[in-house]
Amino acid sequence: MKKNAKKTLVGLGALGVLLGGFIGFLSRPASPIAGRVSLLDALTRGASLEGVNQVMINLAERSFDIMLIGALIGLAVGVVLGYLLER
Repeated sequence: MKKNAKKTLVGLGALGVLLGGFIGFLSRPASPIAGRVSLLDALTRGASLEGVNQVMINLAERSFDIMLIGALIGLAVGVVLGYLLER
């Protein structure tokens, strides 16, 4: 594999991770009572939630999972696209 092709794969893979994570962030679930958890709470899976907000830990964990799945799908799409473009 050429050096230029590797740069394309890495670049498009990184772009895919960012775009997929952003789409996952936008599509995270919301609670009927409190709405969506913040980005910080989602990234820490609710570790910083205390008191009454502890009921939101499950929602923060699901939000993190959705963002992670979006990032992984974006990575796969970016790498495949980079491979096809360099072929």
